[in-house]
Amino acid sequence: MRMASMDRAGSDARLRAALQAESSSARLHSALVAGTNPDPRFIEILVNRCAVEPDFFVRDMLTWALTRHSSSQTIPRLLDEARVGAPQARSQALHTLSKIGDPRGWSAISTAVLRDRNDEVARSAWRAAVSLVPAGQQAELAEELCTQLGRGDRDMQRSLSRAIASLGDVARPLLGEHAAHEDAGIRTHAIATERLLHDPEEDFEFAIAEAKRVAALTNAPTLGGEDLNRGRGSRPLPWT
Repeated sequence: MRMASMDRAGSDARLRAALQAESSSARLHSALVAGTNPDPRFIEILVNRCAVEPDFFVRDMLTWALTRHSSSQTIPRLLDEARVGAPQARSQALHTLSKIGDPRGWSAISTAVLRDRNDEVARSAWRAAVSLVPAGQQAELAEELCTQLGRGDRDMQRSLSRAIASLGDVARPLLGEHAAHEDAGIRTHAIATERLLHDPEEDFEFAIAEAKRVAALTNAPTLGGEDLNRGRGSRPLPWT
């Protein structure tokens, strides 16, 4: 019994050391091994490493390794991390919760986290929210996400647009309201997001360019259907 305990302790120590290796390839392999051979004792080590791991691909493998463990054991730990961890820890915990897909992960989603001042935390929260939102609460989530229209750089805005568009028709009236916003940045982002909702395959850069043109042409409380549809062939926008 004592020997087994020593073996387990040694395994934990080896994993912890392996995840601190200088080579990112070595750390990636170690995370892969931890997921291939899941062990409840690895959960804390993997979660802690997520908080400090600098390499994106290694972090993704750490997330995969956590999804290989029992959700009854990972979910509570990830919920704690999503609430009180440092920004990278919170962001990665939210990302992992979305990948696990357990409905209990929804409890990590709050107005505060969806509006978090840290862009990466907020972005992860948006993606997790649309993945975990319970049936019947999509409209409320869309309303909250729309409060963030106009936020951040182009990548940030792309992430938000994709998240809102994934909620489907419940977002249409909200985007229509924001498409008449007095702030040109919010107006442009809303129009571009509506275009993605109408055509998910449309390039976001093109959607933004067209939205800027429309926003500049209208610059009014209401948006004319003729301007909105110009450049889109015969496809009418949903609110026209």
